[in-house]
Amino acid sequence: MGSIRIKRIYEEADPADGYRVLVDRLWPRGIKKDDAHIDLWLKDVGPSDGLRKEFGHDPEKFDDFAEAYRKELWQSDAVQVLIDAAGNHDRMTLLFSAKDEEHNQAVVLYEYLNGRLRT
Repeated sequence: MGSIRIKRIYEEADPADGYRVLVDRLWPRGIKKDDAHIDLWLKDVGPSDGLRKEFGHDPEKFDDFAEAYRKELWQSDAVQVLIDAAGNHDRMTLLFSAKDEEHNQAVVLYEYLNGRLRT
């Protein structure tokens, strides 16, 4: 099983990133698709539009957002795509566009995946 990490898509791509997966439902502003250096854009693993808008990247709402997003992930078929990818690559990097590196869906997804991969 490969290792997983998270990184802002605005940071420079690095060969050490391994398999690069964009986990945002919306394409990041200011990034050209040719310059993104992603291997997969897995829109369906991002939070639903309603949940994303309700959260609004407000750190005070993060705990409620994380709980609701974990429930969405539990019912998502897209999660299995990431689990399979983690098994097929030495390293996988989950890419996100949020400015707040501590309060975003990639943090929740990272923790969720690591929990699923340990079981």
